[in-house]
Amino acid sequence: MNTDTMTTDTGDTTTMDATDTTAETRSGLRNGVDTTALFATLDVVKGDPEIAQFRFRAENTWLKGTHNRSVIHGFYGAKQEMEHRQPTVIEADHPTVLVGADNAPTPVEYLLHAIAACITAGIANIAAARRVNLTEVSSTVEGDIDVMGLLGLDHDVRNGYSGIRMTFTMKGDDPEKLRTVLEQSVRRSAVYDVLTNGVPISIDVATSTTD
Repeated sequence: MNTDTMTTDTGDTTTMDATDTTAETRSGLRNGVDTTALFATLDVVKGDPEIAQFRFRAENTWLKGTHNRSVIHGFYGAKQEMEHRQPTVIEADHPTVLVGADNAPTPVEYLLHAIAACITAGIANIAAARRVNLTEVSSTVEGDIDVMGLLGLDHDVRNGYSGIRMTFTMKGDDPEKLRTVLEQSVRRSAVYDVLTNGVPISIDVATSTTD
């Protein structure tokens, strides 16, 4: 696989190429993905677009200093309130060099996990739909931040990452097939879309005095 920087476009091909499949590709287990369920889901959503509306949520609580905890459990999807099989607890903190207690990774490190996890999950689904076998998918993600910005010491420096670099290692079928699977996963990645196109954020607050 070519390890040069990959460029992507905004092609309009559907993620799973659902319209170009046979009964053989629509059934079975490939790369740990249930392709029968995968294509059944695509068919249901195509027939009822309203079912595609999802709303995910996390509930966060401050603990001490820069240490805080989020719980991810409930979400809305498929026209109803739903829950994950079990709650997931995620903690975040700052390292001691950034005036934290280093109880957990920083929030921006979770962002690196999010884009890697999103693209990797897409790779598995798309490869399964296209009958491409995988034996290994791994990645390294790095992001650069100049803390002069977030510390308020230089207003010309942005607060967040100035750049993110991803390197994937993939093994399985023909290298060119693997590369096209990766490219399609990037095009359809929700996290990649949020990071590259931005998203409106609204913030409300409720305040009260301590008893």
